Amino acid sequence: MSRYLFLSLCVFFSVAQAAEKTAANDAHDLAYSLGASLGERLRQEVPDLQLQSLLEGLQQAYQGKPLALKDERIEQILTEHEARVAMQSPVPQSELALENERRFLVEEKAKPGVRELADGILLTELVPGTGAKAGPNGKVQVLYIGRLPDGSVFDQNSQPQWFSLDSVISGWRSALQNMPVGAKWRLVIPSAQAYGADGAGDLIAPFTPLVFEVELRGATS
Repeated sequence: MSRYLFLSLCVFFSVAQAAEKTAANDAHDLAYSLGASLGERLRQEVPDLQLQSLLEGLQQAYQGKPLALKDERIEQILTEHEARVAMQSPVPQSELALENERRFLVEEKAKPGVRELADGILLTELVPGTGAKAGPNGKVQVLYIGRLPDGSVFDQNSQPQWFSLDSVISGWRSALQNMPVGAKWRLVIPSAQAYGADGAGDLIAPFTPLVFEVELRGATS
């Protein structure tokens, strides 16, 4: 055999073996990566999982062999497992409260006669007024009742009271400057214009919109 031919064959076989080795490594790395990803997720989701049973089910399903459990039983078990996982991983309370507020405000805004003031405050005029309006640093004399979104009363007065606008929630301060004496309004105030993320003790939870019926009896500038 020619020395050059022999060298060429050696190079050819070396390249072929390297290619086969690279392909084998890629296949191994892919399988390993899939297993590692699955293992990490399962470790967090089912820390006491029986690995031998997992491998048995994986192998039988992957190779198309008859499974040890019926399809109906597998579906039932997986459904129950997903339900347990969902219960163990609840949506953060803040996100849930914000979603509830968003839904409530959308429903309120769609009601007849509702108009939107600055900062998302929703106004329904129950009784018109023709009197004076309070100034930014003025005072207002009001009768009011405050409700939570579920309709429960959290605050009210039975006699007209005077309030300085610089001492009330920003939703009141904004709305009542637009309100003439003699008027009665229904106000829906977003949480950002009320007590926001802090809430107000045990009465008002964080991110709670408030509903007020306010009757303006007097105003100063």
